Amino acid sequence: MGDIGQFLPMILIFAVAYFFMIRPQMKRQKDEKKFAAALKKGDKIVTKSGLHGKVVDLNDKDFSCIIETMAGRLKFDRSAISMEMSSKLNVVPKEK
Repeated sequence: MGDIGQFLPMILIFAVAYFFMIRPQMKRQKDEKKFAAALKKGDKIVTKSGLHGKVVDLNDKDFSCIIETMAGRLKFDRSAISMEMSSKLNVVPKEK
């Protein structure tokens, strides 16, 4: 019983770190993968660097997409698209 009592604080620290740091990060990564897979033509998006545009074409071979901006068309990796900002752009406003 004394040996387990010595390791109990370390076990508790690991459990707290898992539930407050590791698990939320894994959930966020899973949500971002789901978001990138659900992209479709016509979606308005924002890249992580702040570039606004609309998805014109999706390429499943190299997991990229072509984005149309005011400057022209650019090819980006789907992982460069910001999930949080893009989901705010695609929300349909509620009618009053």
